[in-house]
Amino acid sequence: LANHQERTLIAVKPDGVQRRLVGQIIQRFEQRGFKLVGMFPFKASHGILSEHYGELRTKPFFQSLLTYMSSGPVVVMVWEGHNVVQASRKMVGQTNPAEAPAGTIRGDFSVHVSRNVVHASDSQEGAQKEIQLWFQGKDLLDWDCCDQIYTIEV
Repeated sequence: LANHQERTLIAVKPDGVQRRLVGQIIQRFEQRGFKLVGMFPFKASHGILSEHYGELRTKPFFQSLLTYMSSGPVVVMVWEGHNVVQASRKMVGQTNPAEAPAGTIRGDFSVHVSRNVVHASDSQEGAQKEIQLWFQGKDLLDWDCCDQIYTIEV
């Protein structure tokens, strides 16, 4: 595709990895028509997590969030596609799973806000910042997906 598509960062949190939900989460993004351009399992340090969750630094739960997010592997992914940031947020559901409708990742797989399975970038600017934090340019693939003409108007 000539024009570069929007990208977003999706991270399966330690609870999602421990519960073996990575494949089902990937499947939802693939079925939606988004293209996976980067992915790896990662044992996150407090340093990278402090930067990632910097806007929550003053919250009382910040330290427990860092401890939890560094307690096990996360699977960090970059997905590409038309309007992928906004669409991903809808697919993931509200931060508090009690408010997330059935059919969303959080609505289907989680019950408590502290174990809500997945992170999704909240804006295009946030996505760019998060992707640069977790990935180096060489870690991301540019490739043409054979079904692109069936998922978006060119």
